[in-house]
Amino acid sequence: MSELPRWEVFKQDGPGKVHQAVGSVHAGDGKHALFTARSVFARRPAAVSLWVARADHILALTKQELDAGKGLPEGDGGKFQIFGKKTNRRSMVLGDHLGTLEAGSPQAALDAARAQYGDELLVWWLVPDSALVRSIDSAETVESWFTPAKDKTYKQQSSYGVVGQHASAHKKVIRGNDHD
Repeated sequence: MSELPRWEVFKQDGPGKVHQAVGSVHAGDGKHALFTARSVFARRPAAVSLWVARADHILALTKQELDAGKGLPEGDGGKFQIFGKKTNRRSMVLGDHLGTLEAGSPQAALDAARAQYGDELLVWWLVPDSALVRSIDSAETVESWFTPAKDKTYKQQSSYGVVGQHASAHKKVIRGNDHD
């Protein structure tokens, strides 16, 4: 039995904001990956758009790999979506969408991205535009896919307190009533 392919998820929180790499899901195809990503990454937080791409289609290099002289494999050119991670700070975001570049090869796209966006990023991701599956960018899709999440209440786990504290308070109330 084989595991379903892993798909990386890119979420846009609001109009005018960039897509951000937020995690991954396992799915059989792009449509399934979008639905799963919606359930996992857009149920409660705001979102207006989701993109997914199979992880094995994403070209990635770290700063250390680049400093050691590693490059990208030869491949077809075309349009690439460029993502980068700027800090090791812990966060729910694995990288930000920096822009779109057209180049004759993945290495040429990386070279152009480094020239355009600087060379200090910790991780570079190049996603061939043809590998992306996108939620439909229309008002109707945003309404049906993402608006219902705004009505759901959500509390952090810490909002509920500790079970032991609730049990102690309950015992005090019972004992107080026993003495009346």
